Order: sequence, then structure tokens, then C-alpha cells
Amino acid sequence: MNKPTDLQHDLERSLPAIASISSSFSQSQGFSPYFFSPEKRKAISDVRRTFCLFVTFDLLFISLLWIIELNTKVGIKENLKDEIINYKFKSSFFDIFLLALFRFVVLLLGYAIVRLRHWWVIAVTTLVSSAFLIVKVILSELLTKGAFGYLLPIVSFVIAWLETWFLDFKVLTQEAEEERWFLAAQAAASRPLLYPRALSEGQFYSPPESFAGSDNESDEEGVGRKALTSQEKEYVRQGKEAMEVVDQILAQEENWKFEKNNDFGDVVYTFEIPFHGKTFILKAFLQCSPEMVYQEVILQPEKMILWNRTVAACQILQRVEDNTIVSYDVAAGAAGGVVSPRDFVNVRRIERRRDRYVSSGMSTTHSLKPPLSKYVRGENGPGGFIVLKCPSNAKVCTFIWILNTDLKGRLPRYLIHQSLAATMFEFAFHLRQRVAELCSKP
Repeated sequence: MNKPTDLQHDLERSLPAIASISSSFSQSQGFSPYFFSPEKRKAISDVRRTFCLFVTFDLLFISLLWIIELNTKVGIKENLKDEIINYKFKSSFFDIFLLALFRFVVLLLGYAIVRLRHWWVIAVTTLVSSAFLIVKVILSELLTKGAFGYLLPIVSFVIAWLETWFLDFKVLTQEAEEERWFLAAQAAASRPLLYPRALSEGQFYSPPESFAGSDNESDEEGVGRKALTSQEKEYVRQGKEAMEVVDQILAQEENWKFEKNNDFGDVVYTFEIPFHGKTFILKAFLQCSPEMVYQEVILQPEKMILWNRTVAACQILQRVEDNTIVSYDVAAGAAGGVVSPRDFVNVRRIERRRDRYVSSGMSTTHSLKPPLSKYVRGENGPGGFIVLKCPSNAKVCTFIWILNTDLKGRLPRYLIHQSLAATMFEFAFHLRQRVAELCSKP
């Protein structure tokens, strides 16, 4: 039996339990244009810093190999004198060390100090290194020196091209994506949201056809409405923050990257959010009314255990106000206990709009549910569910699930990422089964 495959399959079965939560951002980190303001952005990106470390490794590794080559029976001093003072192109390794020093100085000057965003600098260093090493190998007598005659030129050549690949395919690509997101976030802040808040209508946990006020009304203390405590106001703030993130991600649909689709027409996209990692987005077309999905997924998350076996429990801890609740969710364990149960405490904000229903959420804390020893406490940030109405047909809708989750523990992140697309497809499959069952009832 293939154990890694079985583990991945079990993960795919267990991960839909987080359908009622979303995203792996820290609860203290919002996704707002303020967070991406120039003064808040990092001076040098993580991926660029890694590149600079690799360039430093290049110099140190070549230096170490050269020192090992010098440390022969004659001694380092005599060999240094022979290779530097009595330098000979055909037999000395000193020029290969100088070549590594040349790459180190030029690349750090260009990409760490000046912080260029173009490939021309590394193109020069790689061209010079490659040409020099090829000529040296052809004309020199290094191959008569044994293993080091082969090792130093080959290592120097390979590292030079690895630096080129890393800069071109990782550093410049990722920083360009971050820059596009930053500009898009600024643009979103400078104009009204694609779906203005004026269209948002309050009351949830009521029949879909019942509208009990506007978004603004639910946020203000009025006649017959109790005053919110400081903690409750914080829950409301977190819910609004998560909702802003969802709106901004939806507004960037043209930047979603296609990952997979299935026979039902469901599509999973990914979206890299700066400083937070990969976000998964499911988009599915459903043959049912949007109100039915709204009831099953958004209004009644505690009943999800009836049709989703990977959800061990879902409990509403507190109804803060008309649009905000705090929930407690438990994902069942999997893989014979290898993946232990995860629990989550989430704040959720639910809004009804003229063309859609939206549920956003992120991690929070609640006095009724402190971390328990029997569960690993997962962490979630802004994300959620969106049910889009079809203006020409009230019996169909589009379902969107935005997900980026951190299950904590020691679970390999790459394995989770590989499983998430299949997980989202499986959730859509169970949701289709549920709505088909409901539609078949008289």
C-alpha cells in the first residue's frame, strides 16, 4: 500500500471540515490598502533576501573548495604563493575564486543595495562566468590535477546558472506580482467597492426573504438595541475587516491563477497574497436557488455535520449583533490519527446584498473556548463564502469559496496545498448532493 498516497487521500477527506472557516492569515493582519502602504511594506522582500544569501553561499562554497585544494602536502602558504604570485592561467584556481568574488560583489551591489528589478545585471555575471569557465577548461591543464580539476569549474558554472534561474523565475516574478497587488489594493481604496456597501442588507438567521434593515443600521446603537461591549465591538470590527478582504479579492478576479477543473465544471484558482502565501478559490455553478445555498452553508453552519462527515462539530458561541456571530468548529481527525482533530474559533460577518449573499470570517478568541489539549488550534484569517445570484434565472447560482488555512501542528504545508484543490471539489460534490436531496423533496 502506498502510504503517502493514502495520507494525502485522507487529508483530502478531512480538510473540507474547514469549509466554515477560511484563510490562513493572522487575525491581527488585515488585507487593506493601509497594510500595503509604502511605509509598511518591507524594505527588501523575503525572496530577494534568500537570493542574496544564496549569492553569499556561492562565494563561501567556492572559497572553501579552493582552500581544500590548497591544503596539500606542500602547505597552504606555498600553494597560495604559487597560485597568486606565480599565477598561471592554465594551472591556477585563483581566477575561479576571483570569478565567484566578482559575482558576489556585482550581484549584491545590484540586487541588495541598488535593488534593481531587472535581469541585466545577472545576465552579465552569468555570461562572463560561463565564457571564462568554458575557455579555461578548454585551454587549461586543470584536468590533470585530479578531482578538483573537474569539481571547481563545474560547481562554479552550475551555481552561476542557479542564481540566474532563481532571480528570473522566483525573485522578479514574485515581486512583480506583489507590486501588481499593491497597486490594485491602492486603486480599490481610492474608488468605491465593486459592490457598494449601500447594497448590503442586514438581518441574518432569518428566512431569506426577510430583510430587517441596512448594514449601517445594524452597526449603530439605536432604540431597542443593546449597547455593545468593547469585546463585541472588536468582533464587529474583525468581521468588517474580513469582509473588506473578501471584497478586494473578488475585485481581483482577473488575477486569479487557474489550477484545476473537474467534470462538473467547477474550477479552483490560486492567488498569491503578499506576506501571507497561497489562497485557494473555488468557483462552482449550482442548479438551485441562491437562497438554498445561503441557508445550508451560510445561515446554518451547525447543521453541516448532517451532510459533511469531516465536520465533527460546529457550535454558535455568541450572536454579537444582527450581522456578526462567533462560532466554534472542529475538524475530524484523519489518516488513522496521523492528522489529529483541529478546532477553530471564528468570527463571522454575514451580509445580504441585492446580487449576492456573503459570509466572511477570520480567527478570533472567545472565553468559552480556550485552546484544548485534545485539539490542535488552527488559525484562520479573512476569507469566506459568496453565493452569486443569476439575474436571468432565479433557480441557478454561482458559489465561491475563498480559502487559505493554517492547520498548525507539524503537518507538511506542501501536502496540504496539494490536497486543497481536491478538497474543494469534494466539498462542492457534497453540496450538490445536499441541494439535490432538498430539491427532490415535495
